[in-house]
Amino acid sequence: MLGEHGRGVAKAVLTPVAQVAKKLGLTPNMLTVGGTMVTVVAAFALIPTDHLGWAALALSIILAADSLDGTLARLTGKTSQFGAFLDSTLDRIADGAVFGSLTAWAALHLQGGAQVVGIFAGIAASVFAATVPYARARAQNIGVDAAKGIAERTDRLVIVGIGAILYAFTGHAWMVVAGLVIVALLSLITVIQRILVTWTNANE
Repeated sequence: MLGEHGRGVAKAVLTPVAQVAKKLGLTPNMLTVGGTMVTVVAAFALIPTDHLGWAALALSIILAADSLDGTLARLTGKTSQFGAFLDSTLDRIADGAVFGSLTAWAALHLQGGAQVVGIFAGIAASVFAATVPYARARAQNIGVDAAKGIAERTDRLVIVGIGAILYAFTGHAWMVVAGLVIVALLSLITVIQRILVTWTNANE
């Protein structure tokens, strides 16, 4: 949803930044690896220690720059199959760090029903969010385009980010738990959508 509509805006904003990165001699793969490392460090350092507001801010900046490597690749003509593979693979590591850290936060800082729901929702979000791109990749292997779905990567991160910001301002932990539940449900729906698209087209 958000990923499709935000690409035009991201391109306009990130192109000047990519031009600066080009002048500095940076490569798309450098940005991919660097962005993932910053994401993992920010997630592990800030989320389990209950600094969700700062984590949301840091991850929002990282998310805004998530397309910078692709923009630089197009600008320099250095697009490659390996670059696409690296970006997709490291995205899974970054997402796992975020959702895994949120699950750890729920286990460490919540109590009672909120803790139970938070842990299970965090696990479910981690599993289903990782399955979404896997379903697309496997569909492509048999010649089916299963890229569509109700929730892309950007949507998932924005939802938990909003929950973290609301928690930082209100102190209500259920805001984060609700975000995890929504991400888990939307990711499951997206997986089902991609399975149905693949099933339909494969049969045809």
